[in-house]
Amino acid sequence: MIIAELLKWAVKKVDVACEPSPHLSVEILLAYTLNQSRSFLHTHPQQIVSDSQEQQFKSYLARFLQGEPIAYVTGKREFWSLELKVTPDTLIPRQETELLVEFALKLLVNSPECLIADLGTGSGAVALAIAHERPAFQIIATDKSPAALSIAKHNAKNLNIQNIIFKEGSWCEALVGQDKFDLIISNPPYLDEEELHQAARGLLYEPYLALVANEKGLSEICRIVYEAWNYLKKGGYLCIEHGQTQGEKVRSIFLEVGYNDIKTEYDLAGLERITWGRRG
Repeated sequence: MIIAELLKWAVKKVDVACEPSPHLSVEILLAYTLNQSRSFLHTHPQQIVSDSQEQQFKSYLARFLQGEPIAYVTGKREFWSLELKVTPDTLIPRQETELLVEFALKLLVNSPECLIADLGTGSGAVALAIAHERPAFQIIATDKSPAALSIAKHNAKNLNIQNIIFKEGSWCEALVGQDKFDLIISNPPYLDEEELHQAARGLLYEPYLALVANEKGLSEICRIVYEAWNYLKKGGYLCIEHGQTQGEKVRSIFLEVGYNDIKTEYDLAGLERITWGRRG
């Protein structure tokens, strides 16, 4: 087949499966198969796809139609304009999590040098984005999963980002012995078991422990809010991503511990997504 014909055939397959954005999904997979950009598909619609390439593409498409996220099929995902390697050992970085980066940079806009901790870094997405934007900042990125840390280190090396130190450990346990932080940031698990099974099927391919928490999804958030207090400088910030219905409860946890200036920010869909507070 030529590129145009293969795209048309594949879009019909994806449409039948009722997948959103069928054209985008198909183009990403075919471009990956051909090791080309998506724009190449549009500028070379008559190029012949070899039999081996066609079979490889159909194999990728079958995995996608079975529910496997495209990021795991291709092994990569763009976040904050950085191309990251991802595997089933890490969460797939999402657009709403870019808000963590955005607000971290706003909170520290007048600070030329800062010490930041990214708890549960996964693929390293948030830490790498901040480090890329602010080379003078020093970032400690932690995760209790050695496999996830391996991916994060690979991404840092691939992007030539050198102002991050990776440490293995659960939440603030990995920060023992460090200086106090200007900012601690985290995208912890915040779904409960029921929410996971009601969510998009692709979530079932992602690491369970990075998605699901006890106490209606709040157990790990609560632990971080309490632990982080002892690792923040006076006036330092804690910034956490959470579920769209958890804002009020998260604010109350911040208040219980003693944080000041507690605020919740909204994502592009107008949903409560990030809560931050300051150690008084």
